[in-house]
Amino acid sequence: MHVGESIRLSLTAIRANKLRSLLTLLGIIIGVMTIITMQSLVSGLRNSINQQVSMLGSNVFQVQKWPAIHTGGDDFRRYRNRKNITLDEYEAVKRFVTAARFVGAEYWQGGQEIRCQERKTLPTIAVVGCTPEFLNNNGYEMAEGRFITQQDVDLNRQFAAIGADVARQLFPYEDPLGKEIKIAGKRFQVIGVLQSRGNTFGQSRDGYVTMPIGSFVKIYGKERSLNITVQAQSAELYNTAMEQTIGVMRIVRKVPPGQENDFDIFSNDTLIDFFDNLTRYVRIVAVAIASISLLVAGIGIMNIMLVSVTERTREIGIRKSIGAKRRDVLLQFLVEAIVLSEVGGLIGILLGLTLAKFVELVSPIPAAVPLWTVVLGLIFCSAVGMIFGVYPATKAARLDPIVALRYE
Repeated sequence: MHVGESIRLSLTAIRANKLRSLLTLLGIIIGVMTIITMQSLVSGLRNSINQQVSMLGSNVFQVQKWPAIHTGGDDFRRYRNRKNITLDEYEAVKRFVTAARFVGAEYWQGGQEIRCQERKTLPTIAVVGCTPEFLNNNGYEMAEGRFITQQDVDLNRQFAAIGADVARQLFPYEDPLGKEIKIAGKRFQVIGVLQSRGNTFGQSRDGYVTMPIGSFVKIYGKERSLNITVQAQSAELYNTAMEQTIGVMRIVRKVPPGQENDFDIFSNDTLIDFFDNLTRYVRIVAVAIASISLLVAGIGIMNIMLVSVTERTREIGIRKSIGAKRRDVLLQFLVEAIVLSEVGGLIGILLGLTLAKFVELVSPIPAAVPLWTVVLGLIFCSAVGMIFGVYPATKAARLDPIVALRYE
């Protein structure tokens, strides 16, 4: 008997016992659906992070007092007790890190309300006091006007370049360039609007106002920690620039040899690494659930195939009596077990894709189905069918044709 004929007979047997086959396949359906759904959501979320969480420009890292991610508690107290990063340390990095192309400085003040005549923004705007390198090191581009220059910084000019959200809220129907806005009661002239960066995890990345760092200090003071952004001259010099920066910071901050840094380095890879570590446990749980489901399904397939062998004992005897060989019977029942398993796998894949798309529609979590997950799911289904179908197929192949013909 050819494999194609075995597959046809297997599908006929499944159709003849729909409810029994469905109950047998529930384990495979649940297992494959779990893998497809979880992998689709995790992959989609990771792709979204790769595309949207590039908070810094190319070959850029940032030196800051606080780590990008911390768990609070004792960690919070330890980081809070660190010394603030200062403008003097920024000047040292700018002077001594030879592998750097640009070195910038940033002060941040969140939760601000920006006004223009009778209009005002929501009190969610971040005010950034910065040097001209902010634009390049953070991967921003200008939509209109210009950004802050070194001359603006040197003269502490009351100039501001605003984000797209601020422009929409304060100047919905007019050109913002040249207009005056009020920041903490101080008048600033708008000299530029930055290109929109969209949202990340539902949070806007355009709600900010930038000004010369000296003007920021006049309003908010400098009793806060500075962020230092460093762009390496090239990808090849990225690690060198980072090592030089760490060395300069340790010397300036008088960190003893052998003691850990009292500052943190943040880069685009930081959140990616954190995400991968976090989702590793999600993947492990998904694989564990799928493995248990597939094991239960495999036992179910073995049982249903043994029942099938018993029900078709006389058929096996007739086939052997007219010339079917042991390997023909073995192949027929083994293919039937594999086809049964694959049908469950295909149903699980379709349900997994549907569930992933549903989650994408009702939440901000994107879905992306890795092709390797689908292929791997089908391979596992085939393996389950083959492994748990061997014993029933072998039992059928070894039946004595005379005894089988006499079976009632």
